[in-house]
Amino acid sequence: MYDKEVHLRGEIAKLAQDGPRKLAAFARWILDNFDQVAFQSIRNLAEAASVDSNLVTRLSHSLGFDGFNDFRDAVREIVQHRGKTYGGRARALSGRDGTGIYAEMIAASQRNLDAVTTPLNIADIDSCVEILLQARRIHTVGVRSCFSVAHYFSYVGSMAFDNFVEVPSMPGAILDQISWVTPEDVLVAIAYEHYSAEVVRACQVARDRGAKIIALTDADSSPIALGAEKSIFLPMSGPQLMPSLVSALLTVEMILAALASRRVGVAERIEEFEKHISIFGGYLRVTPR
Repeated sequence: MYDKEVHLRGEIAKLAQDGPRKLAAFARWILDNFDQVAFQSIRNLAEAASVDSNLVTRLSHSLGFDGFNDFRDAVREIVQHRGKTYGGRARALSGRDGTGIYAEMIAASQRNLDAVTTPLNIADIDSCVEILLQARRIHTVGVRSCFSVAHYFSYVGSMAFDNFVEVPSMPGAILDQISWVTPEDVLVAIAYEHYSAEVVRACQVARDRGAKIIALTDADSSPIALGAEKSIFLPMSGPQLMPSLVSALLTVEMILAALASRRVGVAERIEEFEKHISIFGGYLRVTPR
């Protein structure tokens, strides 16, 4: 474990052992939900832990920080240090027992889901839905590991709605597509550290063209969050070879479901899509034995 993480967890453990009752209980919660600190505002963290915001500030001061922002920065540095290189992530897995890895991944995934589904985050996601409902065209950009999330969002979106544009995949296609966006369009951009240059550039072009940007990313310091209409910060911790995309997939699934609930004609479009695929043999019908 990273030396700074060992030290900070040790200080929190001391508070959990010797601090006043409410502070000790909150410190124990922090130990169990350490990575959440890196991705939450003071209000979100207090709500997730069911404590008063003043207790978050009090804990930060008790740990020697000037305030919560400094505490969060320290935790964020620790979390980001774990995933600085993909090779480093792979080395951290080397020789470990499989059962322990599975348990850690399951626990981390649950924490990620808990963090991205706090009431305040759900409100942010819902505000993204309202922006997308007004869009002339919805463009989605994600490359490398984030391409899977972008493709899913674009594919399912285009099946259900007539304003989703196919996610660009060919070299040069991102710039070709985004250079034509208008102020009535929305770009959903997906990227985390290391931030893909193609996605950062797409956001720059979209901003220059006056389009709205919805950023799905890992931190408010992310370059794709700059000037975004809305940013959803995705907790991505866990021992996986790459940062976990569980919270990203849940986020886009929630957005698509909410869009479907508020747009007339979605069921009919999907039924027509299924009909065409079936007619031309895209689906295999399996007869139960």
